[in-house]
Amino acid sequence: MTTAQLESVPPGTALTTTPANTVPFGTTLVHTWYLTGRKLHALVRQPWVLAFSVVQPVIWLFLFGQLFRKVIDIPGFAFGGTYLDYLVPGLIAMNAMANNMWAGMAMIEEIDRGTLNRFLASPASRVGIMNATVAEQAVSTTVQSLIIVGLGLAGGARYHGGAAGVAVLVAASILVGVVFGALSNATGMLLRSREAIIGVYTFFMLPLMFLSSAFIQTQLMPGWMQAIASRNPLNWVVQIGRSAVSAHPDWGAIGVRCGGLLVLAVACVAVSVVTFRSYQKNV
Repeated sequence: MTTAQLESVPPGTALTTTPANTVPFGTTLVHTWYLTGRKLHALVRQPWVLAFSVVQPVIWLFLFGQLFRKVIDIPGFAFGGTYLDYLVPGLIAMNAMANNMWAGMAMIEEIDRGTLNRFLASPASRVGIMNATVAEQAVSTTVQSLIIVGLGLAGGARYHGGAAGVAVLVAASILVGVVFGALSNATGMLLRSREAIIGVYTFFMLPLMFLSSAFIQTQLMPGWMQAIASRNPLNWVVQIGRSAVSAHPDWGAIGVRCGGLLVLAVACVAVSVVTFRSYQKNV
């Protein structure tokens, strides 16, 4: 069934379908493919959304990169490169978290327009509907991350780990984006309030950002902040990316942190699927 066929189902139409929890895996993949294509077509028609989403990271990149370029001279700030080299992985991680935290807004829009209820009345896999959202967010995060990498390179940053290091950095940013995107979707499904999503964004964004090594090394933080940073998934991405693009990556530590992010991402997606099914029972 194509995306157009899925969207043409009138609201409230009762169809005889296979229960969502017994949909074959192959069918789920096919539905995910079509539904992801639907979301990506909408994104292609609005490329300015991607452009505006990287405006803030660009400001951080060039203003903070210049304003705090002497930070690397602080005693104890052991880093073999420029501050811009240090800053880029942190900005990519922050951008992935910040933009995906708004994912619940799109879910609320789907509910308000009645589109989501139409899909629920169709044979579409429920898991496929949620997977499509995750896949669309991953594509957006990839494009945005590569834009920031390119701007950093133009500004003088150097990625000694080469293309492989950049690929690992982008992959880690996708994982953290999935984590916060899934949690945002869950918030949207449960509360169905844009104000709630704005509140969650405001509450978590700045604390998680400053409780990471995005701007300064954790060794220079107070002990309690170091303890929180070690458990902060945003900081894991920063550490993964910074190590991956360095001249001597610590692949063991990178693997451990990537594994932790993957487990956390799967858990958060599972939570969002549960909230989706809870919404389904109430419509």
